[in-house]
Amino acid sequence: MDQKQIEQGKKLIKSLYQPSPDSHKGQNGKVMVIGGSHLFHAASLWALKVVSRMVDMTFYSSVPENNEIVQKEKEEFRDGIIVPREQIESYIEESDSILIGPGLERTQETKELSEKLFKKYPTKKWVIDAGSLQMMEPEWMPENAIVTPHHKEFETLEIKDQKSKIKMIEQNLKIEDRVKSFAEEYNCVVLLKGLEDIIASKDQLQIIKGGNAGMTKGGTGDVLAGLVVGSYAKNEAFKSAVAASFLNKLAGERLFEKMRYMYNASDLVEEIPFIYKACLEV
Repeated sequence: MDQKQIEQGKKLIKSLYQPSPDSHKGQNGKVMVIGGSHLFHAASLWALKVVSRMVDMTFYSSVPENNEIVQKEKEEFRDGIIVPREQIESYIEESDSILIGPGLERTQETKELSEKLFKKYPTKKWVIDAGSLQMMEPEWMPENAIVTPHHKEFETLEIKDQKSKIKMIEQNLKIEDRVKSFAEEYNCVVLLKGLEDIIASKDQLQIIKGGNAGMTKGGTGDVLAGLVVGSYAKNEAFKSAVAASFLNKLAGERLFEKMRYMYNASDLVEEIPFIYKACLEV
């Protein structure tokens, strides 16, 4: 990441919502994380750890064994509430933004849950990742949702969307144009993860360079999803996605300086608060 992009990123971070000194609990964001499964335990926990540092209240809903894991680590989530799946709707209504997908299995149950919630709460601020993203149909997309696919997941979304598929074949579009086209079609924000993150809304496009091969490790995308939904609680969609991409990549670069490729998603979670603080300093 060059110095120009770092300075632009710092300016963006400074423009994000900042808690007022006289604010009260709950005024600085409430976020729900819906994720985890019998097979994947850690994914949603990485996202949860990031979110819990960004907003006042974090609601977490998973399968029973994941709920129990988080309950045992309650000291890290003093403002968090563990929510059984059958009670999530009342907490969705209370939440400013919702992340669904990290650690969810690619099953009919995930598909049905995603469809049900997207159609029942189309005006909520959704971040759609991983399992939910892989199982959803594009036409379920709530307006102003943020989707966070890697390249293979994005290609799957395009294949499901016949308009995008035809446009892709007929016009031989570049990847950034394909991402922009999809964002326009569904009035959403796409954060396409990769060596260069491509972030697009219906009227904006930005590319965030940086990072390194250490960020190919499992869990780094879940950290990014947590950053996105935490930012989205009190900011608009495109700005939230760009800021999250910048913070995630810059944290990966700083870790590389300290330990080369010998870092993981948990290290990334621990580094991000220091990167955020540095961005706010003059």
